[in-house]
Amino acid sequence: MIAINKKIIFIVILLIFGSGFFIYQGFIKKQEPVFTLEKVLKGQIVQEVSETGTVKREQEINLGFKNIGRIERIYIKVGDKVGFGQSLANLDTTQLEIQVQEAQAALKVAEANFNKLLKGSTPEEIKVAETAVSNADIVLQNADQSLRNVRAQALNDLDESYEDAMPDLGLAYLKIYNAFYTAKTTQRIYFTTLSQEGLRVRESKDKIENGLNNVRFLIETAQKGSNEDIDIALAETKDILDDTAEALKVIKDACETPLYRDVISSTDKTSLDTKRTDINTASATIINNKQTISFTRISNESKINDAESQVFVADGNLKAAQDDLSLTKAPPRQEDINLYEAQVSQSKAEVNLLKEQIQEATLKSPTQGQITKVNKRVGETIQAGETTISLLPASEFQIKTDIYEEDIVKIEVGNETDITLAAFPDKIFKGKVISIDPAEKLIDGIVYYEITIDFEEVAKEAKPGMTADIVIKTAFREDVLIIPEEALQKKNGKVMVQVFKEDVVEDREIEIGLLGSDGRIEVISGLEEGEEVIIQ
Repeated sequence: MIAINKKIIFIVILLIFGSGFFIYQGFIKKQEPVFTLEKVLKGQIVQEVSETGTVKREQEINLGFKNIGRIERIYIKVGDKVGFGQSLANLDTTQLEIQVQEAQAALKVAEANFNKLLKGSTPEEIKVAETAVSNADIVLQNADQSLRNVRAQALNDLDESYEDAMPDLGLAYLKIYNAFYTAKTTQRIYFTTLSQEGLRVRESKDKIENGLNNVRFLIETAQKGSNEDIDIALAETKDILDDTAEALKVIKDACETPLYRDVISSTDKTSLDTKRTDINTASATIINNKQTISFTRISNESKINDAESQVFVADGNLKAAQDDLSLTKAPPRQEDINLYEAQVSQSKAEVNLLKEQIQEATLKSPTQGQITKVNKRVGETIQAGETTISLLPASEFQIKTDIYEEDIVKIEVGNETDITLAAFPDKIFKGKVISIDPAEKLIDGIVYYEITIDFEEVAKEAKPGMTADIVIKTAFREDVLIIPEEALQKKNGKVMVQVFKEDVVEDREIEIGLLGSDGRIEVISGLEEGEEVIIQ
């Protein structure tokens, strides 16, 4: 019985392990990423162009400068024998040399700026930035205090303008009282009957009296209330003064009617005019009070706005100074590094381009041979590609071949070649590109350019018309970082690779250089030797 139980337990254990194995194989293992890794290595990279050509008898080669310029010297004459690389003539390079010096100076500035960026800010620069923050903070504090002062002064000025208005309200009340007293006296003495004039005078007197009572109430309210109550008192008192002046006019007009003209004394009439003038003067004073208060409000608002603007500007300047301090203390951003690197690269490219133009200003023999023509003289200006000197190569044979337009830009005069003749497939002859015809050829609607290749060694086996397989070495780099071209990705105009490091995939931007004929490509920056990249 015990043996049977052990057997059952053993079977169960096997089933558990078996199930686990199948689960791992079927699910877990399937989730493992599948890709190919390639290490970043150092090595050499060669760019080649392969083509088929035909062996030809030697022909005269026309030589010219790549760029326009003025001939400074001619070193040979017709009939001279020359060797490979021998200088034949050169252009004036004075202006180019000046441009090289300027470009080199610009390169030094770009490199200095880049190095300064990498090193970060100096203690002195940080101190200057900190001082700027401190000064900006002081300016902000002063602006805040100034704003508080302006607001306090504005409140004080407005209170004073209201306080100044109160005596004038009292004076207006006194003028209305005097007008009422005069109207009352005139009505009592001269207009006791119920005539039309008498009724008008009494109505006018009552109107003045009502206004007087209202002004008294307004003044009492203003004395106990707020500035808004004073505003109301001024506005309504102004209207009451105008009504009082109109009432005095009605009374004066009644005095000038035929029934009363000779009855009322001139003194009483003059008194009515005087009181009316006093009322108008009081009304003008009230208007002035209202204008003063309004002007004070506008002036205060303007001053406060100006002070608030100063605070706003000071606050912005403080924040800007703080941002500058943070930027000064912060390490360089990758975006800035990329920008300054690009500026350095651009300056280097400018220097290299100018130096290359200086080198191209010397016309050199592409092969051994004899000078047959010298078409220009010293001091003459020549155009790019214009025939200056003609040369008959020493070699008995040359090779002519047509190069596709996408490949011709890779080829230069002087490029070394490996030549295999179809008749002698086991032997490789050495040669050099000695000329590139600038005129295009259309073959089946496709653009080609003819080049001429000279044998470096006498090819006794060669015969005119033989087919030659040519490999032109257009570029060569040694001891550079290289990766397969399949590792490259293009994202938003950037060249990217995926780096596999510590079980993590990292997208990284790189700068590439020469593309080799074997599918490998030069890495200028962005990777280090030994890192692993994913092949897509």
